[in-house]
Amino acid sequence: QVQLVESGGGLVQPGGSLRLSCAASTSIFNPYVMGWYRQAPGKQRELVATATGAGSTNYADSVKGRFTISRDNAKKMVYLQMNSLKPEDTAIYYCNARTNPESWGQGTQVTVSS
Repeated sequence: QVQLVESGGGLVQPGGSLRLSCAASTSIFNPYVMGWYRQAPGKQRELVATATGAGSTNYADSVKGRFTISRDNAKKMVYLQMNSLKPEDTAIYYCNARTNPESWGQGTQVTVSS
């Protein structure tokens, strides 16, 4: 497994932006698909975005055009740039690595509210 540490969450007004970061502690990083998931109160955890080591990305329909996932393989970092935030984006955001078994960070709270 990989140790993952998220940062960058907080309180933001609707329409605002936040950038989440995830630092991975591992000797091997490039081969892993990295992703961001979120879990809102009373709801199941859902996929937000993924990025392969080669740079291919995938997004949930609800965030397409607003969120951008990126990774810096040299620094073993994954980022989630979130723009045009909506109240429904409020959730705990988790970094994920598709290791076997999967690896998860502790989560970072994102609250979108006026």
